[in-house]
Amino acid sequence: MKAYVTVSLKKTVLDPQGKAIQAALQKMGHSGLSEVRQGKYFELVLAPELTQEQARAQVEKAAREVLTNPVMEEYSIRWE
Repeated sequence: MKAYVTVSLKKTVLDPQGKAIQAALQKMGHSGLSEVRQGKYFELVLAPELTQEQARAQVEKAAREVLTNPVMEEYSIRWE
């Protein structure tokens, strides 16, 4: 089982790196972009002996306690 965790800044947090990327893209002719926000991506491969419930609990805990700063970031998880 795999879990894909995407971490991004909360909408209320300024994203200077996203703004810099947006400016660079616009200079390159990509004028149709109204906003760019950057984030992090993690691919977690879980041990096969874990139950689905155990795997979900471990990934949720890792995302909440290690992979994100809960003050500034939010996360989403996609399962395979």
